[in-house]
Amino acid sequence: MIRDVTDLEVYKEALKLLPELYKIVNNLPLSERYLELQAKRAAKSVSANIAEGFAKRSSAKEFRRYLLIALASNDEVITHLRTLAITFPKAKNEASALQEKYKVLSKRINTLHKNWRFGGSL
Repeated sequence: MIRDVTDLEVYKEALKLLPELYKIVNNLPLSERYLELQAKRAAKSVSANIAEGFAKRSSAKEFRRYLLIALASNDEVITHLRTLAITFPKAKNEASALQEKYKVLSKRINTLHKNWRFGGSL
């Protein structure tokens, strides 16, 4: 049974990916500070929206809405990683590998969204 947001695999995975993203974007040149900040903001938003929605899980509709917001943030991270892979050849391999992990997370969030039932049962 899921009793706490930390019981959700998608939440744990979103947090687990943060250090990998930070490692890549922290090595960007200062001229790309905006991309760094946007990627970090989007990545942090994934777990934050899962947590906020989980706090409102007594309404399945509300939790599912927050999962969609988390999914959108996750897809934004993927786009930032694609941009990195294109514009910074040195980071291409790392960015592409992390992009794949975020794609898996997207699928997992989407599955949770489709399967969530009222009151927190799957």
